[in-house]
Amino acid sequence: MKKSLVYTKTGDKGKTSLVGGTRVSKTHIRLEAYGTVDELNSFIGWLNGSIQDEETRNFLLFIQHKLFTVGSYLATETEQIEPKAASIITRENVARIEEQIDKLDSELPRLTRFVLPGGSESASRAHICRTITRRAERNVYRVAEDYPISDLVLIFLNRLSDYFFVLARKESQSSAKEIYWEQDNI
Repeated sequence: MKKSLVYTKTGDKGKTSLVGGTRVSKTHIRLEAYGTVDELNSFIGWLNGSIQDEETRNFLLFIQHKLFTVGSYLATETEQIEPKAASIITRENVARIEEQIDKLDSELPRLTRFVLPGGSESASRAHICRTITRRAERNVYRVAEDYPISDLVLIFLNRLSDYFFVLARKESQSSAKEIYWEQDNI
């Protein structure tokens, strides 16, 4: 029987390798950062399963591809290895998210109250993606305290959480179920 390539047994003692070969603890902030990006990517896949609009589904696939490269970038010892050009977030990538935010936001009623997460299945999933994106962003900022991180990666994650907010609103509006925080209800 052929040995599986799925397991290597090299991480059995709580260490793993970064791209570059350095062994680090599995609690290292880089792993927390790219693990959270991976978690986000999985939740985006789950969100995409509930989206009806083909343009939105395609945009979410674009985001998933970019997040895969962000994870690769975060796993690379950028202080020693120059990342491949394809793994770096560009201004055009950020602009593409901003265009989607502007498009969706222009179709929504003016926001005058706080939105509660929920409203529909797809809106709830988008809100989960938004909060995971915020956690990923915080983790990447922690990495940036000690290691070089492209500013565009941080900007990309910041815009991405904004995108998920407006997407959640769009999905809630589509189902006419957007819910708001009411101070009188507390």
